[in-house]
Amino acid sequence: MKTQKYKVILASASPRRKEILAKTGIDFEVQVSDCDENTDEKQPDKLVMKLSELKARDVAAKNPDAIIIGSDTVVAHKGHIMGKPADRAEAISMIKSFAGDIHQVYTGVTIIVPNEKTYTYNVCTDVHVLPMTDEEIERYVDTGEPMDKAGAYAIQGLFAPFISKIDGDYYNVVGLPVSSVYEILKLYM
Repeated sequence: MKTQKYKVILASASPRRKEILAKTGIDFEVQVSDCDENTDEKQPDKLVMKLSELKARDVAAKNPDAIIIGSDTVVAHKGHIMGKPADRAEAISMIKSFAGDIHQVYTGVTIIVPNEKTYTYNVCTDVHVLPMTDEEIERYVDTGEPMDKAGAYAIQGLFAPFISKIDGDYYNVVGLPVSSVYEILKLYM
């Protein structure tokens, strides 16, 4: 790619987001936000947008001349928001709640372009999960894979056999809706 007009910073510790953003061919670096992520927001679409903006603004304050990308992902099922499980029991409970059903994955994105514009939006994907036995759920949780994932699963990992279909952006479920991010970034590159 040609020389970039701006330095681009991904404000996320997620290795998955880093891997997805790398697919764009845009050079970027990672700086993890250490902002307080406590909020009273209860609607998943608004929650992820608020958290993505908090992260992006925190990193932007230290890098005023760079494009900052903040992101946050949650799983929602029947009005219940699921972040990362605290322990094995919570991971099992999360998966049991949506096994054999459809749930939503929301990813909020904030892109701050210095002296130009701030974009904050969310992407929602419906995920259809096959029915699962208790043994299948426990065997999956015991792999350790779900422990750092919103909703306690990785669509791109060992949980793949249990996904019957998705309606929406696959990369959104992994953690970053890369096509919409790229559409904005290419305006400034």
